[in-house]
Amino acid sequence: MSARDRVLAIDVGTQSVRALVFDAAGTLCARAQVPIEPPYHAPEPGWAEQEAEVFWQATVSACRALADEPQAAVDRIAGIALTTQRATTVFAAEDGTPLRPAISWLDQREAATVPALPGHWRAVFALLGLAGTIERFQRAAPANWLAAHEPTLHARTTRMPLLSGWLVHRLTGRWRDSVAAQVGYLPFDYRRRRWAKAGDWKWRAIAATPGQMPELVEPGGVLGEVSDAAARALGLPAGLPVFSAGADKACEVLGAGAVTPETACVSLGTTATLNTCRADYREVTRFVPAYPAAMPGAYTDEIQIYRGFWLVSWFKHEFAVDTVQAAAAAHRSAETLLDEAIAPIPPGSDGLFVLPTWSPGVRDPGPEARGAIVGFTDVHGRAHVYRAILEGLAYALRAGRERIERRTRTPVTRLRVAGGGSQSDAAMQILADVFGLPAQRSHTHDTSGLGAAINAAVGLGWHPDHTAAARAMVHDGARFEPDPDTSRRYDRLYHEVYRGLYPALAPTFRRIAGQYAGTGFRRAADNWD
Repeated sequence: MSARDRVLAIDVGTQSVRALVFDAAGTLCARAQVPIEPPYHAPEPGWAEQEAEVFWQATVSACRALADEPQAAVDRIAGIALTTQRATTVFAAEDGTPLRPAISWLDQREAATVPALPGHWRAVFALLGLAGTIERFQRAAPANWLAAHEPTLHARTTRMPLLSGWLVHRLTGRWRDSVAAQVGYLPFDYRRRRWAKAGDWKWRAIAATPGQMPELVEPGGVLGEVSDAAARALGLPAGLPVFSAGADKACEVLGAGAVTPETACVSLGTTATLNTCRADYREVTRFVPAYPAAMPGAYTDEIQIYRGFWLVSWFKHEFAVDTVQAAAAAHRSAETLLDEAIAPIPPGSDGLFVLPTWSPGVRDPGPEARGAIVGFTDVHGRAHVYRAILEGLAYALRAGRERIERRTRTPVTRLRVAGGGSQSDAAMQILADVFGLPAQRSHTHDTSGLGAAINAAVGLGWHPDHTAAARAMVHDGARFEPDPDTSRRYDRLYHEVYRGLYPALAPTFRRIAGQYAGTGFRRAADNWD
């Protein structure tokens, strides 16, 4: 190995950008983080937008801060890999100039009108009972909203990449992106890991053309080299290769070491997910695709809880401001104080349940979905609500695990846990007890960045393939063993109470949704194939 024995991973999230230097063994050598404040703007109810330039400037600041750290040794960096938030769309001119703020993955607006599909496709979707689902997908697509509401700007848009593709252009001057970053309302063929063929119905459903999309490169391949202009801005050597990696969730799965079907990566992030990785394409929820993994030819089976650990942020903001302030004064995390508060509460939160279906989806939950807190009595306080939130998320993730196991006929026997929520010991123990499996952290919380770094290391030839690289670069962190008695109690509560909550409440949710129809924006929707 040459004197250049490190890689730089750039992780562009919704709330911050992290610049991370790893070596070939997966050791985090240096780290710099720059917040994005505010993470988005909402000029209209339900909107979420951010200037694309804000992400680039935060990337510049993070890399420059890293260059000032002696331990980073930027002169030893051999290559770069990028991972970003999924499904944030940039509308740009050919030279990369953004024509309007990027539409964030958090955005809830809907297009008033959508492209008309050919009659034979409408008939097929109607026969399959998918007409409403396809229309919701079309209305959620940012390209369709732009065509319907800002048609002049839509006509001027030459390029329509996701944020990842736009940042690759800023880094290299090339319109390229990773195959494993294409998760969103796009004319993408998930099964074949490429743009849909000409004539495919997806090109008729979305107001976009093949020429507006970036060239796609499999993970580990070269996207380009750092341009002179980008090198000057970032404080890095020009000509460094930029390697294809993937979106944040795909890289997180790889960075957690979940590269075989029996290993599940649970991400306790803003959106909580459970993913397994396999070589064959399976749809664990009918007509909802398996996403491309951050390794060539592989896919991730993903179950998503859209408002995952966002529920913890919601709880802190609405019910625990004093706890947040006390934690700051004591130089501790609010989660640590909350974990201490729930420790005396028995498993099951004295009969309080949180149903974490707070955002509608396409099928499970459906478009009618709402959240619920069920079982209040006079013994319950806010600590019970917090514990019930953690338990409800664990139940929902367990249901996702069972759906994947039924569809793939592969038992999940190992849990690797990532995301900000994994730093909570209480959340980790509840997860282990609800699943009845040991729950293990990785050696670093920066698992998305590590997954990107693995791709750079493979691209540089440091490891023969992604599986070997994961074995060499991902290491075990703290392990939480399930308590047999607690697991049995959770198992009863899961089967006898939790599993029946949504079916019982769904008719009520539909009636509520009917009362608030036509509000002009969506709460959420899964991605599609």
